[in-house]
Amino acid sequence: MSSIRDRLRDGRNTLLHGRVADKPSGSDAKSSTEHPIKDATHEAVLEPVIAEGDVENYRTSESRRQIGWVSAVFLIFNRMVGTGIFATPSSILELSGSVGLALMMWVCGMLICFAGMLVYMEFGTGIPRNGGEKNYLEYVYRKPKFLVTAMYAGYVVLLGWAGSNSVIFGEYILNAANVEVNRWNQRGIGLACITTAFLIHGLALNWGLRLQNFLGTVKLLILALIIISGFVALGGHLRIDKPDNFSNAFAGTTGSAYGVVTALYNVIWSYIGYSNANYALSETKDAVRTLKRSAPAAIILVSILYMLVNIAYFAAVPKAEIISSGRIVAATFFRNMFGPRAERVLSVFVALSAFGNVLSVIFSQGRLVQEIGREGVIPFSKLWASNKPRDAPFMGLFEHWVVSVIIMLAPPPGDAYNFLLNVISYPLAVVNVFVAGGLIHLYLHPFSIHRNPQQWSPPFRATLPIAIFFLLSNIYLVVAPFVPPSAGQNVYEHLPYYLHCVVGIGILLAGGVYWLIWAKILPKIGGYELARVSTLMDDGWTRNVFSRKPRED
Repeated sequence: MSSIRDRLRDGRNTLLHGRVADKPSGSDAKSSTEHPIKDATHEAVLEPVIAEGDVENYRTSESRRQIGWVSAVFLIFNRMVGTGIFATPSSILELSGSVGLALMMWVCGMLICFAGMLVYMEFGTGIPRNGGEKNYLEYVYRKPKFLVTAMYAGYVVLLGWAGSNSVIFGEYILNAANVEVNRWNQRGIGLACITTAFLIHGLALNWGLRLQNFLGTVKLLILALIIISGFVALGGHLRIDKPDNFSNAFAGTTGSAYGVVTALYNVIWSYIGYSNANYALSETKDAVRTLKRSAPAAIILVSILYMLVNIAYFAAVPKAEIISSGRIVAATFFRNMFGPRAERVLSVFVALSAFGNVLSVIFSQGRLVQEIGREGVIPFSKLWASNKPRDAPFMGLFEHWVVSVIIMLAPPPGDAYNFLLNVISYPLAVVNVFVAGGLIHLYLHPFSIHRNPQQWSPPFRATLPIAIFFLLSNIYLVVAPFVPPSAGQNVYEHLPYYLHCVVGIGILLAGGVYWLIWAKILPKIGGYELARVSTLMDDGWTRNVFSRKPRED
């Protein structure tokens, strides 16, 4: 039994720190390493996982640790700053009714973002591996076995996050070229955008990171230009009469509960992306230290930029004009500051920002697909877990590219397309409810996860109040879209306003149905049990394989 306990202890370290458990020595070594994992240069064979504690072997290659502090900052920055800050302030102001309340909404979103960052920093420093919330959910929600992995797999595999900003890239490129935008030329350019992002991350990992950093720098300079121009506008140097948006900032504040709820919802989603560096921690140099430095730096930077950009808009654009501008509030700002020709220049800027977001999204989502493949719970897992041909998750990136392209090209304009875009983002709030709830469980019941008591003790702590605040904010994100909209404010023309919420939850439940069939019904019919074993691939990364073990009744 001492050997088993030692293996469990080492396996727990493997789970938390990404190390392979030390092999036992002596007589125990002979019995427990009957099928050892061989070196990556040799043929990989299977090693049974110890049943007690459900410990797993986990190994990645040190050669892939290429993400430093700067790249980690830009992974987060590019994911958060897409096209939203150039467009959403108009709808947020319209829903809030006043400049003062709109700015307060952005402050609330910032606080929720910081809470999310701290929660993900605690989990990320405690389990510094690729996969993000997949690892955190598996660590806490262990029973029924493999259920949470299967449900999370549905969320990862079936949703194409990179599709929306690829289409927006096409729209702004056509605007910059002064070409009329239609369904097919917009999506055709969007297809070229996402394909370029897929190929560069799949075939030239280093250059993909460099391009992300470059586009992040360009994006930072664009926002700095807007902010500096805003200070110039506050001094009265405009091509129009100076707006008077700050003298009575709370005039016109809406009394609509739906308006406030929707405005805050839009602000919070503008901050989504604080967890992006967590998806690639197995590829990060000195992962714990880098995450502890890069995540706060990125969030503080984005928060300051968001607030100052909003102030710049209000300094240069009258309130009524912001509301009527819709998705082109930044274009109106540039016109008022620099003249009509500047609008086309802005279109290039926004397109570059969208492309940076696409690069960041597909980089992370491809790794999530790979991690799901490494768990072995989905068909063709070996294919999705692969790092071939260029030591990057090419097939994981390819899977996300395929789903994103389908979302881009298949639905017609209007309700169907808007529905698909909305259904992509909603399940993340559901996932975060369970992430925050899991951390709270670890605080309140620190010895309940393992049979051998070992308290959860990561290098960084978010604290219980922060975890509770993040839980409540995501419960809000889950519930708020079910609030009936006011007349004329439905996001769809013909579909129920809550449909994307129901379908988003259905996608998670679909993973549960898959688990029920794969892990329960079929084994019962076939008279077998699923036994998980770990194998070392020829690229030096481990993956899990499930075999059918005859049931001993």
